Amino acid sequence: MPQTFDPQTDSTRFRTALGSFTTGVTVITTDSLEGAIGIVANSFASVSLDPPLVLWSPAKSSKRFEHFAGARRFAIHVMAADQRDICAAILDSKTAIRNVPTHLSHCGLPIIAGALATFECNLETSHDAGDHVIIVGRVTKAHHTDGQPLTFHGGQYGTFAPYHPPSSE
Repeated sequence: MPQTFDPQTDSTRFRTALGSFTTGVTVITTDSLEGAIGIVANSFASVSLDPPLVLWSPAKSSKRFEHFAGARRFAIHVMAADQRDICAAILDSKTAIRNVPTHLSHCGLPIIAGALATFECNLETSHDAGDHVIIVGRVTKAHHTDGQPLTFHGGQYGTFAPYHPPSSE
C-alpha cells in the first residue's frame, strides 16, 4: 500500500514520486551573446493547437536559467532514443551544443539534427511557478520525423516499447 507523505516537508520523496511519471526528453536551444546555448528538460507539454502553443519549465537554480528566462525565441527538440549522448554532453556543459550536429534556422536558432520533432518558438508569456518559471512559446515552425523517443523515468534514460496485448489464442 502506498505511503502518504507531506511534500512540503519531504522533498526527496516528492521528487521520487514525480519521477514515477515517464516523460520524453527535450533539449531547448537559443542564441545568446555567448553563442548557442542548450538545456535538457523533461518539463515539456503541448498547450493549444489554435494558436499553436507549447510550454516548458526551467529551474531558477539552473546556471542556464538567465539565458532562457530572457530568451525571446527558442527551439524545443524532442530527442530520439539514439541521442542520449547529446543530452549527457549538454547536461555537462552549457556550450556543448556547439559540438552537436546542428544547423541554423531562418532566424538563427540552433536546430539539432536527428531530433524527432523540433518546435521553433517565439516567447508568448511566462509565469512564475515556485522554483521554476513556466515559459509558453508560440510555435512558428515545426519539424517532425518518425523514430523512437528518448524517455526519462525514475532518474534514468530509457526508450519506449509499444504495448502488444497478449493474443486471445
